[in-house]
Formats: sequence, structure tokens, C-alpha cells
Amino acid sequence: MLIPHPLLGLRDAQEFTYLGDAALLDRPSPEGEGAEAAFCDYVFLRGNPAGVHRELWFHEQGDRSWLVVTRNTLTHEILGAELASKVAKALKGAAE
Repeated sequence: MLIPHPLLGLRDAQEFTYLGDAALLDRPSPEGEGAEAAFCDYVFLRGNPAGVHRELWFHEQGDRSWLVVTRNTLTHEILGAELASKVAKALKGAAE
């Protein structure tokens, strides 16, 4: 499986370590009502989607960057990849 790294081009998936759902970038705020329950859900609850899904991958044997990879979990087709730092900044900007 080849991952289209946004800076380095196509890279073999064996260079990467899979972390999980890209929703982990959207960490709940520790302040406010229900923060403890929200953080508990964030840490322990995971979905197991079938179909198109956004995932976090770490380029461990390369430039050590984090990517958000959009992948079809049924066919393993990679639909795209972007730097996780850009995705996190976009999430932070949308929340403000």
C-alpha cells in the first residue's frame, strides 16, 4: 500500500505507524461542564467504521511527520493524505 505523503510523494506504508481515528486531533477542552465525561469518551471509545475513514499515521521511518490519511477501510484504497498539523490548525480555527 502506498501513501501519498504531501511533502515526499508516494511512500510505502511500511514506513509508517498507524495510530487510529483522526478524530483524536479534536481533543475535548478540560474546562466546562461535562469535561470529564467528554475526555473519558475521547480516550476510551473508538468506532470501527466500514468505508471511507480519516486516520492518523506517523512517518516513523522517514521525516517523522504525522499525516491524516483518508482511506477506504473495505478496499484499503488510499484517497489522500495531508499533514496533521494543518488539519489540527483548521479544527482549532473552526472551533473559535
